[in-house]
Amino acid sequence: MTNSLPSLILGAAVACGAVSPQPFASAQSTVGQDLKHAGQATAKATKDVAKGTEKTTEKAYHATEKGTKKAYHKTEKGTKKAYHKTKNAVEGTKEGAKQ
Repeated sequence: MTNSLPSLILGAAVACGAVSPQPFASAQSTVGQDLKHAGQATAKATKDVAKGTEKTTEKAYHATEKGTKKAYHKTEKGTKKAYHKTKNAVEGTKEGAKQ
């Protein structure tokens, strides 16, 4: 046990040194570094949100464009169909009047 006593004392001294408080100057640099990292993280998050908004806006734009074209073509088709039905009805009425 007498041989391990110096090792025990040395181990305790190293352990106490490892958990001793940091000097004030290095604590300030840690705070500064933390703020810098927070700012960088905020900037990255802002860019990510902007990119997501851009993609969503493009999807909405294309979906609206597609829906508008589809509605246009359906309306055009329906109008032509109604025109031909009306034209046939008018011609049928004319022929009926002649008889």
